[in-house]
Amino acid sequence: MPWNNNGGSKPGGGQGDGGRGPSPWGNPRPGGPSGGGQSGGPWGSPGGGGRGPDFDELIRQAQDSVRRVLPRRWGSGKGIGLLAVLVLAVWAASGFYRVQPYEQGVVLRFGRFDRTAPPGLNYHIPWPVESVMTPNVTGIRRVDVGFRASGDSPVQRPTPARDVLEESMMLTGDENIIDIDFAVFWRVGDVGRYLFSTRNPDQTVKSAAESMMREVIGRTPIQPALTEARAQIEQQVRQGAQAIMDQYNSGVEILQVQLQKVDPPGAVIEAFRDVQRAAADRERARNEAESYRNDIVPRARGEAQRLIQEATGYRETQVARANGETQRFLYVLSAYQQAQDITVQRMYLETMEEILRLNPKIVVDDRLQGLIPFLPLNEGGRGGRPLPAPPGQQPAVVQPARPAAGQGGGATR
Repeated sequence: MPWNNNGGSKPGGGQGDGGRGPSPWGNPRPGGPSGGGQSGGPWGSPGGGGRGPDFDELIRQAQDSVRRVLPRRWGSGKGIGLLAVLVLAVWAASGFYRVQPYEQGVVLRFGRFDRTAPPGLNYHIPWPVESVMTPNVTGIRRVDVGFRASGDSPVQRPTPARDVLEESMMLTGDENIIDIDFAVFWRVGDVGRYLFSTRNPDQTVKSAAESMMREVIGRTPIQPALTEARAQIEQQVRQGAQAIMDQYNSGVEILQVQLQKVDPPGAVIEAFRDVQRAAADRERARNEAESYRNDIVPRARGEAQRLIQEATGYRETQVARANGETQRFLYVLSAYQQAQDITVQRMYLETMEEILRLNPKIVVDDRLQGLIPFLPLNEGGRGGRPLPAPPGQQPAVVQPARPAAGQGGGATR
């Protein structure tokens, strides 16, 4: 028998006659205080009445239980073979597994990554040769930085439950403090790297996004960060965090970085709003001044251009007129030098034509008798035009006088 029992004694023998059987570890069992030979081994009671477990008896009882359960014919060699085949079939069938549409199967061979499996029914060598992991690779996951959200939806904007100042307080490029809360949305890109390259992907994504956000905010002044630069900040942080995760071979794909809150610290927010209002007033006054300048400057420039064009036109007119007079004088001089008498006569006639054209004339026939000389005192103006008569008075009409009988008369001009 095992455990070095002596002389074919039964397990548990040596009771009642003072004999000491060997211990299960081959050491002689010391007798009890009364010399009855009872064991004081490691499973014995302190009083010396207990004994250790009899493993032979336990094995025998297990075999009896199996024989009672199985039919008698299975106890033969053929039955044992059938039992082994049945156990092998059950073991082989345990290699079938199913991968859901939103999952991806990862097969490990002796604990090492071997291959991936697509969604559907697949097979692997059963345990302990291969094992399977089926992580969710299509679900969108969210990491909050600067606050802890009360909602669990990865897509909808959560309601902030607690602000984490040690994460949200950041220093801007113009040395102002700003309070920023943002969320990072990501999913599994490479399942093998995701499972075996990073121990805690959520914490890694959070650390990378927070580090990149601090770097981007450190280059951005506070005013653009609060207003028009939000989309640019989100894009830069997403690209930078993705580059960091790629360096780690994490197998993580960052989909979006969403700014939740961008405000000054709560202790100075009222003063900051006053500054913002003053800046808005300054911008409004500047816009009004720009509008007035855009209205008056083009108008003044147009007026100046008009005056310049008028002066240029007047200059061109005078120059052209002077040139024409000069040419005319030269032509007359040339004609005078060629024929002086004819030229003088022509100049006289042209001069008299101009004088007579500008002065009134009365032509009287020489045969008309009895004319009275008339001096037009009430005529004035250039060219001898008659002056208007006073109001209510008719203009005077000159009537020729009849000559006396036997007197002659001449024409008066």
